[in-house]
Amino acid sequence: MTTYDVLVLGSGPGGYVTAIRASQLGLKTAVIEKESLGGVCLNWGCIPTKALLKSAQVFDYLKHASDYGLKVTDYDKDFDAVVNRSRDVAAGMSKGVQFLMKKNKIDVINGFGTILPNKQVSVAFEDTTTVYAAKNIIIATGARSRELPSLPQDGVKVIGYREAMTLPKQPKKLIVVGSGAIGIEFAHFYNAMGTEVTVVEFQDRIVPVEDEEVSKQLERSFKKAGINIMTNAEVTQVDTKGKGVTATIKTAKGEETLKADVVLSAVGIKTNIENIGLQDVGIAVDRDKILVNDFYQTNLPGYYAIGDVTSGQALAHVASAEGILCVEKIAGHTVEPLDYGNIPGCTYSYPEIASVGMTEAQAKEKGYELKVGKFPFSASGKAQAGGTTDGFVKVIFDAKYGEWLGCHMIGAGVTDMIAEAVLGRKLETTGHEVLKAVHPHPTMSEAMMEAVADAYDEVIHL
Repeated sequence: MTTYDVLVLGSGPGGYVTAIRASQLGLKTAVIEKESLGGVCLNWGCIPTKALLKSAQVFDYLKHASDYGLKVTDYDKDFDAVVNRSRDVAAGMSKGVQFLMKKNKIDVINGFGTILPNKQVSVAFEDTTTVYAAKNIIIATGARSRELPSLPQDGVKVIGYREAMTLPKQPKKLIVVGSGAIGIEFAHFYNAMGTEVTVVEFQDRIVPVEDEEVSKQLERSFKKAGINIMTNAEVTQVDTKGKGVTATIKTAKGEETLKADVVLSAVGIKTNIENIGLQDVGIAVDRDKILVNDFYQTNLPGYYAIGDVTSGQALAHVASAEGILCVEKIAGHTVEPLDYGNIPGCTYSYPEIASVGMTEAQAKEKGYELKVGKFPFSASGKAQAGGTTDGFVKVIFDAKYGEWLGCHMIGAGVTDMIAEAVLGRKLETTGHEVLKAVHPHPTMSEAMMEAVADAYDEVIHL
């Protein structure tokens, strides 16, 4: 029986990153994967969706070429080609992970892994089952689209994110249920491609985890783009008989029905923890999540879990950070627990959303006296020149000590700007330090400095 120092179950952005860091630390490492290296993120999530969204952006530029003084007389979209480009990008990324596995001398074991007692894993592949042993087993099996009883997915008319990426033909009408990052990104993509889109959200505003002002701005931008928004609304039933699908939607005003070609269910995720041996081995689980300590140790020595199967935010960059921290602890390094209050969240629609830390409402609830600053992109020279004036940067500081409590952005390219706030908060930067750090002009990023200036009554360009 082959024995490893570290055996990782799953090769998503949690698993493959964990394996690479373990190998760098001199640990004999293998990763078990039942499908494609890179997991959902590289193959069916983060990466291919960004490829689709880039096609939508280029198509949108063509539609608005005259706004930039350009004449484009003949253009069209090829939905199949857009989908194929996205799949090619995903395939290229997965090949990149294969290269990284070879480069770092990590064994890739194909098949479905089941955890056994005594730190062993059996892997079923085609007609064979092989047992491997390890000093440390790390579970990184991720998650999938969650199904609601009122919204059973048939993969054709009622779909999850995976099918939404490879529909055989573009729907004329689409209902998106749920307005988290996945729902919002697909709503934007299909609307930009010319599909009539309705977003149905159970809560009283879209992107409900974001700052309230961000929700309001996104709703304005989406409505301007022609997307229909229904909040305080719930899909109670879907009828897939005949052509298309009919959704029954319960609202404050009563019930109404909507017809569409396809319904996309984007109501969250379900962890992949069934049938992997957790109960047989005795690993503790609570409400669909594996219980772990600050360093991802389960209740059983030698068994760890990271990523979406644990209680932290279900984000690719969180899974990667957890995996690195986990194996560094295994290797005997001194490590600090991850600060889950300083994890950035991003949504890649137009306008993009990026945020970190507390919303204004959360900071008020905690009793802070606040200094809040806001700078709209309509006052930004770079945004005006680029024709991307929707949105703003909002910063929240503690008035007493100057602690940077939160940062919320909505606008073009803000997902590439949020790291300044993450790093600033990590380094315990104060508002005055951000204000005195010279930002380049003209850039979208100087809106950060201007928002801080607004919080401290020193804003120049408003």
